Amino acid sequence: MNRPLASLAGAYIAGILLARQWPLPHGLLAGITFGALAWAWAAPRTRRLAIPLLFLGLGTWNFTTRTEISDPQDLRRLVADQTWQVTLQGRLHTTPKLKIREQNGQETWRTAALLEVISFEHNGTNHAAAGLVLATVPEILDTNYFAGQTVKVAGRLSRPPPALAEGLFDLRAYLENRGVYYELRTDAVAAWSLLPPTLTQPPLTDRFLTWAKATLAQGLPAEDETVKLLWAMTLGWRAAFTPEISEPFLQAGTLHLFAIDGLRIALLSGILITLFRAFRLARAWCGALAIPLIWFYTAATGWDPPAIRASIMMTIIIGGWALERPGNSLNSLAAAALVILLWEPRQLFETSFQLTFGVMVIILVMVPWLDDYFKRWLQPDPMLPENLVPRWRQRLNRITLHFLQYAGLSLAAWVGSIPLSAYYFHLFSLVSIPANLLAVPTGTLALMANLGALICGQWLPWFTELFNHAAWFFMLATQWLSITAANLPAAYVYLPAPPLWSVIAYYVLIGAWLGGWFHSLLRKCLGWGTVSVCLAIGLAQYSTYRQETRITLLPLGGGQAIWVDIPQPHDQWLINCGNEAAASHTVKDFLHAQGVNRLPQVLLTEANTRSMGGITNLAGIFPIDTVYASDIHYRSQPYLNALFYFAERNRLTILNAPVTNGNWHIWHIPAECQSRPSAETTPLMVRGEFNGIRLLYLSDLNREGQKHLLLENRDLAADILVTGLPEKGEALSDDILSAVHPHVIIMMDAAFPPERAVSDRLKKRLDAMGVPVFYTSEMGGLKIQIDENTLSIG
Repeated sequence: MNRPLASLAGAYIAGILLARQWPLPHGLLAGITFGALAWAWAAPRTRRLAIPLLFLGLGTWNFTTRTEISDPQDLRRLVADQTWQVTLQGRLHTTPKLKIREQNGQETWRTAALLEVISFEHNGTNHAAAGLVLATVPEILDTNYFAGQTVKVAGRLSRPPPALAEGLFDLRAYLENRGVYYELRTDAVAAWSLLPPTLTQPPLTDRFLTWAKATLAQGLPAEDETVKLLWAMTLGWRAAFTPEISEPFLQAGTLHLFAIDGLRIALLSGILITLFRAFRLARAWCGALAIPLIWFYTAATGWDPPAIRASIMMTIIIGGWALERPGNSLNSLAAAALVILLWEPRQLFETSFQLTFGVMVIILVMVPWLDDYFKRWLQPDPMLPENLVPRWRQRLNRITLHFLQYAGLSLAAWVGSIPLSAYYFHLFSLVSIPANLLAVPTGTLALMANLGALICGQWLPWFTELFNHAAWFFMLATQWLSITAANLPAAYVYLPAPPLWSVIAYYVLIGAWLGGWFHSLLRKCLGWGTVSVCLAIGLAQYSTYRQETRITLLPLGGGQAIWVDIPQPHDQWLINCGNEAAASHTVKDFLHAQGVNRLPQVLLTEANTRSMGGITNLAGIFPIDTVYASDIHYRSQPYLNALFYFAERNRLTILNAPVTNGNWHIWHIPAECQSRPSAETTPLMVRGEFNGIRLLYLSDLNREGQKHLLLENRDLAADILVTGLPEKGEALSDDILSAVHPHVIIMMDAAFPPERAVSDRLKKRLDAMGVPVFYTSEMGGLKIQIDENTLSIG
């Protein structure tokens, strides 16, 4: 077999997927594994069948062992899904990491660290415990807190929150893939303290990082954004790598310069091998020296999983080259995947793992095919002897071939990243190839200059400063190229995540086609048949998707946003958007995940900042066609500023309520009915009807507003009642509930701050109605799907 490890890696991965989907008992797993091992030993002739079965059993067993609850002191046994106020004792598994977030010019810092739990105290009782916990604090911890220190921390222990809505970041799944099942939230550094024995010296990783940051900033006038990007590229320092900074790189398709450590490991390997070969060292000596140095760099930069993956891959490649073994790139890639997944099977579900290997597979099968095509295209007349071809033509052909090979590599990487970029980042970048053609060389030169600065260090300070200025220039060029590419017209487009089966089918079909598997007529027919079936399934799913009305309710820390996607062209509505922080992050990310590139219609139902304060921020991200607002004059200055902003741009429509607009009927209580109209007594109320299902949204209507609403004798009947919480008083009086007579009630409350959560009194009253009641403080965002036959909420 040319690639024996590929089939073994495939069997092992199948075992991991099997264990994740259908966990099996240890006895059965042991029986499968040892049975396959005995079969392979006893029956050599059928070993080709037994060994893949053995690796399938190993994958299932390894994943099950890593994820099952076997320790009686496991936090999952002791705490389960409860939220407890605890004082936890543990050992810092990693040095706390800082994260900077900028909002309206103000920087906020957050520190996070992994703790190996030893014990915790709850309600005066001490419990021995085991497990990893993510501990966070919205401040900067002292430098005495580093990996290995024993600490005591007081805070709220709970399961990490799941994704707020479909397409948003799922912290719970992200941490579970790292073996972390709980989060400890603390309010201040005062909740943290060191316990004896106290270590006095940070680990090598921390000392190297401190020294390297200072070295890479040596001679530069300030630690500006460009310097911090250099730290991120060379050292893996992510503290200042905020969404605002990273977004242009993501949109231009150049984020891999920072997100994937394979580039710097591969470059370091190339520099070391070239240096050793310059000293005329044999291959074996080059490998024996280069591999330990690569692993030293990986350790010094913090043992990041992407760096470990890249180091494993380079170890296999350099090892094969040093031992002068015949190479097969796909076999080496499969070997690297197998080693990584034997070490940690949960790596299979990491986005970076899938991107690395998905892109590499396409590169390895596509680049040779492109190279052969380019060589045939540039080949001169085969009847003409080579010595008769002009030298200028030969040189031009060589230069053109090198450029086309480089462009082909960029094209292959783009083709390999398309489905996973759409699946995880909801993005299709049209400028990725030209952006990478220019940004990768400048980024590589910046990385080379930084490595040169680290080598020179304090020994040759003049050269160190020279390298640093060169690195700063090349990184600035990389920034400019990425931002310019992202700002080009139609540079990128956001789109909904494709189905997972289509991503898998893409890689299988592209890899089989480029790998030459479809060489016979039968296989070609099989391939085109598979493509036709995939297209038919995709079209059927899309047709069903476009016939549904999807309403997503987003709780935003006391404010709300409602996204309504009606199956008609340009009939999408965003009702409210939350405050500035919510609009700039949560709402923006959610809309991108839905494939929204333009907002046709935005409706502002209230004048308070928690519901609409971020509308101008959102307008800086999405083109907004029309903003609808109430004809009541509110005194809220942020609300008036927003109206003026959109009126200047001819994007504002004042609704002379009541009014009917498409599926919606919109009205408010007349201001003259009240002595002092406010945002919570006269908000816009909205009722929509979709396939016979009525949904009524009352905003944050308070008790006074509810009384006046009932006096209007308006038809309020609805199947689904959605409401927020007023600042004062209680939502949903008994009279309102009787008038609406809903089949489902959705309370858009929030777990934090506590005053934005539904009171126990209101909960008891609603539960007594005997209809389903959903609380967003408990469930997060909710999605309502309505088609001709079904209604689903979840």
